Amino acid sequence: MRLGGHAAAVLAGAVAIGAGLSAQTVQINGAGATFPYPIYSKWFSEYNKLHPNVQINYQSLGSGAGIRQMTSRTVFFGATDGPMTNEQLQAAPGRILHFPTVLGAVVPVYNIPGVTQELKFTGAVLSDIYLGKITRWNDPAIAKLNGGANLPATDIVVVHRSEGSGTTYIWVDYLSKVSPEFR
Repeated sequence: MRLGGHAAAVLAGAVAIGAGLSAQTVQINGAGATFPYPIYSKWFSEYNKLHPNVQINYQSLGSGAGIRQMTSRTVFFGATDGPMTNEQLQAAPGRILHFPTVLGAVVPVYNIPGVTQELKFTGAVLSDIYLGKITRWNDPAIAKLNGGANLPATDIVVVHRSEGSGTTYIWVDYLSKVSPEFR
């Protein structure tokens, strides 16, 4: 989900503002999730071609930053990969509207030298990797799902984002749903 009065609402607001101030430049600032930045950049550029007096500035700083900046009212709209919590909504100085603008997937990636086939994982295996129960690529649980793969006996090194990332929220939410122990 995305938060704030954004994308379509921003553009509708920009049209209303732009209509009354056709000779003046209108600056609309937003911040948040990095995932939608490429499409937002394209949308805002195309909108600006049609309405040159409307400048939409979006800073892709991460979902957590988008929520913080919306809450502190330093931006007109924000974006987050996960919805704001009830606590965040209650702390906001005004009503926040959530609505989706971009759809994408969060998937595990891996880099195992010498392994060329695409590996398969289940939710249980992924959660066990993140719980530290599966620590090597040749673990029987991974090998069972990937018959014929030449899996090395090397350590699995788990990496993750450290800031308030909506992508991390989506990933952890998924693991919590497929593994009661992870939850």
